Amino acid sequence: MAHTVVAAIEQLRTLNVIALRKKYQQVFGGESKSSNKQYLFRRIAWRMQANAEGGLSERACHRAVQIADEADLRTRAPKGFLSAQVSASAPSTVDHAQCQRDVRLPASGSLLTRRLHDRQIVVKVLADGFEFESRQYRSLSAIAREVTGTRWNGLLFFGLAERRNA
Repeated sequence: MAHTVVAAIEQLRTLNVIALRKKYQQVFGGESKSSNKQYLFRRIAWRMQANAEGGLSERACHRAVQIADEADLRTRAPKGFLSAQVSASAPSTVDHAQCQRDVRLPASGSLLTRRLHDRQIVVKVLADGFEFESRQYRSLSAIAREVTGTRWNGLLFFGLAERRNA
């Protein structure tokens, strides 16, 4: 690589983001969407090398355009893609009854109690959630939020877990 290109690239290392964006505009002839210093540095350095030593051959540029035209570019997988893959490869079904239950929770039918100010809070543990004041909840945290009006870890609120200090 030519000494002048190496010196110019080394000079780029000392520039701040604003100066790199100006240099990017000079080298590429347009504004950069990025303000990432490392990205700007790499792009400008690559272009300076390509200008000095020649970029891709015309054949390589043509092939790159062909590949880009033929590519089916997506930002997300189509709807149902993962479920179709799973059902095609493994026809088994998931039995949610056999899913592991949190070991900190008492058995179904147990009652959890907590006194908060002058209010006695009684929660019944169900197989698929919790019951509080004749309403079903999916988590103890939802009940704690309902009672206090603030976010709580449900297991901590009902004394089923201890706070860990980091």
